[in-house]
Amino acid sequence: MTALEKALADAAAAGITQQKIDIGPLRINVARFGKGKPLLLLHGWPEFWLVWRPVMLKLGDSFELIAPDLRGCGDTGKPTPGPDASATADRHALDMFDVMDALGFDRFGVIGGDVGAYVAQAMSHHAPRRLTGTLYLCTPYPGLGHRYGQPGHLIEVWYQYFQQLPWAAELIGSSRDACRLYFQHFLNHWSGDNPAVFAEWLEIYVDNFMKAGNIQGGFDWYLSSAPNRRLWLESKLPTKPRIEVPSRFLWGRRDPLIPPEWSDRLGEYWAHPSVSFVDTGHFVHAEAPDIVAEEARMFFGRL
Repeated sequence: MTALEKALADAAAAGITQQKIDIGPLRINVARFGKGKPLLLLHGWPEFWLVWRPVMLKLGDSFELIAPDLRGCGDTGKPTPGPDASATADRHALDMFDVMDALGFDRFGVIGGDVGAYVAQAMSHHAPRRLTGTLYLCTPYPGLGHRYGQPGHLIEVWYQYFQQLPWAAELIGSSRDACRLYFQHFLNHWSGDNPAVFAEWLEIYVDNFMKAGNIQGGFDWYLSSAPNRRLWLESKLPTKPRIEVPSRFLWGRRDPLIPPEWSDRLGEYWAHPSVSFVDTGHFVHAEAPDIVAEEARMFFGRL
């Protein structure tokens, strides 16, 4: 049994179920747990639904947790076998509304980090009436602006350009060792250079990314989001109305990718944001699941 198979077996033994939902040509894998108000959990990169397991187990007594694999990730398919530039935040948002429609949920809360935070923003613009609230974790947003591409920050974001190369996924997937070396860097560095955070998860992640298409599936996000990212770096991204959905932010004080001081422009993009800073790196939900669960319980419990 591989590390991933064992982790999935443990999740199933705890009561987490998985199902496949067909959305047009795409078959989306969804994990579910608990009873109560529905909460949609949106993972980032390099992640898949299983990253939410600790949070799900802590909230299942009060909420129904729905944790999908985004298109191209985990056990959700890819529309095309090679690089695909259509996996934009808007496309992911429509996927997620279709998933929640298929499950019979009209209104629901959303928790999203990293790519999932982009998707939550797109969902908030597309159909705000459907969202009871949004809880964001270390959030990339247009207010980062040109700071995100400053020379001193390029050492942190180089991968976003590398992963757009048509041969990048083949190189990283050329061996299990290459795959492990690559993803271990992000898991450790983004969690505040603390290898203990993902020590027991590393082989699970390698198992996941060595599945056919999963490396390219994750890389497709960077190919798809590149045009808008360039516009925001150049301060040319068209301005959208401020998001009115009730929104709460948790920001890691040690996040090297999106420093906490870059939360300074949230008020330009959300009507009523509230933010707290926690002693984590980028992976708030993985590093501090107790804090995320308690914040979710308080925030969504009163909506």
